[in-house]
Amino acid sequence: MSAGPFELDPALPDSEPDPSRAFETHDVFNQAPPLAGRNLFEADPILIGALETLLEPDAEAPLVRAGAWWGSAEAQEVARLAEAVPPVLRTHDRQGFRIDQVDHHPAYHALMRRSVENGLHAALWDDDPQLAGRRNAVRAAHLYLAAQGESSHLASLSTTSAGVVALANAPDLVSQWLNGLLSRRYDHRALPPAGKLGLLLGAGFTEKQAGTDLKAITTVADEAGDGLWRLTGHKWFLTAPMADAFLVLAQAGGSPGCFLVPRVLEDGRLNAIHLQRLKPKLGQRATATAEAELTGALAFAVGEAGQGPGVVQQMLTLTRFDAAATAAGLMRAALTEAVHHARHRVVSGAALIDQPVMLRVLADLALESAAATALIVRLALAFDLAPQDEAEAAYVRVMTPVAKFWLTRTAPAFIAEAMECLGGNGYSEECALPRLYRDAPALAISEGPGNVLALDVLRALHQDARALDAVLADIGRDREAEGATTVVDIRSTTAAAVADIGAARLLAGQLALAGAGAALDRFAPRALGDAFFEARIAPGWGCGYGRVDGRHDCRGIVDYVVPPA
Repeated sequence: MSAGPFELDPALPDSEPDPSRAFETHDVFNQAPPLAGRNLFEADPILIGALETLLEPDAEAPLVRAGAWWGSAEAQEVARLAEAVPPVLRTHDRQGFRIDQVDHHPAYHALMRRSVENGLHAALWDDDPQLAGRRNAVRAAHLYLAAQGESSHLASLSTTSAGVVALANAPDLVSQWLNGLLSRRYDHRALPPAGKLGLLLGAGFTEKQAGTDLKAITTVADEAGDGLWRLTGHKWFLTAPMADAFLVLAQAGGSPGCFLVPRVLEDGRLNAIHLQRLKPKLGQRATATAEAELTGALAFAVGEAGQGPGVVQQMLTLTRFDAAATAAGLMRAALTEAVHHARHRVVSGAALIDQPVMLRVLADLALESAAATALIVRLALAFDLAPQDEAEAAYVRVMTPVAKFWLTRTAPAFIAEAMECLGGNGYSEECALPRLYRDAPALAISEGPGNVLALDVLRALHQDARALDAVLADIGRDREAEGATTVVDIRSTTAAAVADIGAARLLAGQLALAGAGAALDRFAPRALGDAFFEARIAPGWGCGYGRVDGRHDCRGIVDYVVPPA
């Protein structure tokens, strides 16, 4: 069967070496074979263990299929092409009319189609009764698997998922837009919303003078009658510029409000959203981010005037979780590359993985990746339980910014360490690691950088005096002496951060490591939790790859977290 118009041909070139291309001067040996054909779900015992009680056939089968595809040679080639041929902006057509069109490579559309069909944008809100009580956990697993294949295309899907929460502040908009937003059909055509098979959302909050300070925006909204507003101003970062509508902030009557700005109006005309250029980004090159001017763009109000920052905050809880889950996926992908290389590379007569120093580095990487995966699933389960359990709701409020703080800041250094395990081969653009390394920092910068997240942790603890007790009860549940000491340390740091706000980052880091260790205790063999606690928490809340003690079974840790193929 031939490929669709925006799908790549699945018949990829054979990756086996061709004897006819042998070099005249030497034979090629001692190189790791291609890392493809591995089912990312079935090869992840931490993920499977964390989801064990949820893995009925209806939930497991789609994860097995997703894991098979994202680990395939086809998925690797699609991801490579999507970044190698970045999007291009065409502001005008050949006759001089504005079209504000961003053209993506077909590989990007293939990625989007795959993830939309898997419901990464809609799974939290559709009415599938089989996912009741586990929607967040199952979706998190899908997001984590997709991030291992290609992470940049997930941004608009995350915005769309979180955007449904924002639209709940405007019931009339929900009735008009929800069916399209929940559709599993990917449709990138520039058409009025009513004519689309599926809809996606982008966002534009940041301006040149206003990043995290949302109240400093200068874009202005004026009433245009019939429930519409006209927006005039600019957006410094407009995500997913080919989305069907954008959630933006604008000053309405002197206070910031949230608005939904369609890209194409009901009569088929383009809205007055003028794309100025695409951002020349360090990473996440497969997906476009634009600078835009709104020159009287028509928009719908989302909530009351002055409530804009509050509406955005509702979205941030979900988008921050997605950023953390994506970072965990990048870490898992980097770990797999490093371990695969070390198992096949021979140095001084022994496999690299059997060299004592390298083995300890790999064991530390494995522990950190496992803890990241465990923390993401633990947090997703808390999201599922929060409506009925106040302790779980408190866990969500505190640990969501904590998880994003730790994982998105850890991922770049983690990937760099994995790259070093491969040496020059890992630094080459023909390896996946440089792309992972470039994509990781954006996750820390967007949706609130480290300082903002640390302050949000303090704010959450201040607003709910019982929240810290709920989180510490979870952290200390499976450990006696060590858990008690950890809880004392965190309570002491909390008091210090309340007295000196400059200590907020220290508190966020301690909560992250303790929460990740507790999640690892919960979902993995005790030996992994013991080694993580000793390497990350007991020596003074530190981190350094290669510091895991040799009395732990380092080879057993690596082989458990990344089972040999």
